Amino acid sequence: MSRRTLTDAQWARIEGHLPGREGLPGRSGADNRLFVDAVLWLARTAAPWRDLPPEFGKWTGAHARFRRWALAGVWERLFNALSADPDFEYVLIDSTICKAHADATGGRGGLRLTGSGVRVAA
Repeated sequence: MSRRTLTDAQWARIEGHLPGREGLPGRSGADNRLFVDAVLWLARTAAPWRDLPPEFGKWTGAHARFRRWALAGVWERLFNALSADPDFEYVLIDSTICKAHADATGGRGGLRLTGSGVRVAA
């Protein structure tokens, strides 16, 4: 399997939420899966649009399509659809990955409690 492709299971999960499907009015997308792979490649590598590999097609076409989908709210709808069914299989938060800055520990000399205006009767 290429690193640049979605698995069939991943594609099946998002395919129904994308525009340009067969049966919808308007032009169908030439290859939605390849386009989504291109966007994921860009996100993973943090590369500029001009560095999109040629196997994904022309960068200008991919950029224009990305912008159209962004303006139409496609990415937001896709995110909302996928976040409605979270998969916590790979989520793990513990003290080995959550570090507090030294300033977050209370500062020098430990915790200082200020006295209240009311004294406790002895």
